Amino acid sequence: MFKPTPNPPDTDPDDPKAFDKAADRALDYYLKPKSGKPKADPSQLFTLIDGIDTEALLANLSETLASANAMINDLAFDLDGSRRHIALGIQQLIELSTMLANRALDNVEAR
Repeated sequence: MFKPTPNPPDTDPDDPKAFDKAADRALDYYLKPKSGKPKADPSQLFTLIDGIDTEALLANLSETLASANAMINDLAFDLDGSRRHIALGIQQLIELSTMLANRALDNVEAR
C-alpha cells in the first residue's frame, strides 16, 4: 500500500542532547529578545517604554512630586533644629520642581 506522507526521521527519543537542542531553539524563538531592540542596562533599575507622550510624562512627574512634597512636609514637622531646616529646604526644591512641571504641562495642553 502506498503511504502519502513520509516516515519521520530516525532519531533516538532518549537522546538528551537532541532534546536539549530542540528545547533551546524553541525557547530562543519565543523568549530571546529580537536583535533589533537594544538590550536593557542591567544596572538600571527603572525604565520607561518608548512612545510615551510628553503630557503623560509630565502628569506623572507632577503626581510624583506632589507625593514627595507630602512626605517631606510630614517629616519636617517631626524634626527640630537644623534637620528641620534641611527638610524644609528639600520641600522648597520639590515645590519649585512641581511648579515647573505644572507650567510645562500647561504649555503642552495649550497646543
